[in-house]
Amino acid sequence: MPEGPEIRRAADRLAAAVVGKPLVRVEFAFAELKRFERELVGHRIESITARGKAMLTRFDQGWTMYSHNQLYGVWKVAAAGERPATKRSLRVALETARCAILLYSASDVSMWRSDEVESHPFLQGLGPDVLDPALDAAVVAARLQSPAFRGRALGGLLLDQGFLAGMGNYLRSEVLFATGLRPGRRPKELDASAIARLAAALLDIPRLSYATRGIAPAERMRDDYLTDTAEGFRFLVFGREGEPCPVCGSAIEREMVGSRRLYLCPRCQS
Repeated sequence: MPEGPEIRRAADRLAAAVVGKPLVRVEFAFAELKRFERELVGHRIESITARGKAMLTRFDQGWTMYSHNQLYGVWKVAAAGERPATKRSLRVALETARCAILLYSASDVSMWRSDEVESHPFLQGLGPDVLDPALDAAVVAARLQSPAFRGRALGGLLLDQGFLAGMGNYLRSEVLFATGLRPGRRPKELDASAIARLAAALLDIPRLSYATRGIAPAERMRDDYLTDTAEGFRFLVFGREGEPCPVCGSAIEREMVGSRRLYLCPRCQS
């Protein structure tokens, strides 16, 4: 499943293609949304924004489309009137005179009055978004030490969208490696210095991934993806089972934590 940085970059790409331009054609595969095919023609998309792993497409006539890619959904941008060759099922098409944005395979799509969309159950359950520039490390540190989260193992907590929205599997591995922590550690076991390091990494690593083209693990091209600069995002442990740790040289190990694969250094993380 794409993680917060990938969804945010997708929203940026879609917005650049269609925001502010009148819609000339709209398609929905879902019967309950068919009425919007005519209602939206002639109107404009005001914004396309990411909320954790969900996306909100706001129209100028007072409606907002909520969508979640889940495991298989994917957005594509095409020229007006064109449809990419694919075996995927088209779920949503929003087309201007020049471009079309197309959602394939996703099943979690709904329309909400814009002033009511925040009542969507998924959005209500989200914690602060790690890519929200207003979120700072002090707030994250306080959440780590709060009664709701302080007793939970980090391996599960870092995937909980109710703790921090936008975190995901590769980010979990990289954050734990960067802070030298095992997935079984709990915030209540950590001293103030470790909490501060973890809180900072939970913001810095997703934001670096977003800013420097971190991509979904299934799509990455191993060495082609790695950057030559310290500023670029790179997988230090994720997907590198058996390879040497970049710090100590020990072989990177893979574990299943919360039914998801997690990669760590057995020597650097404790």
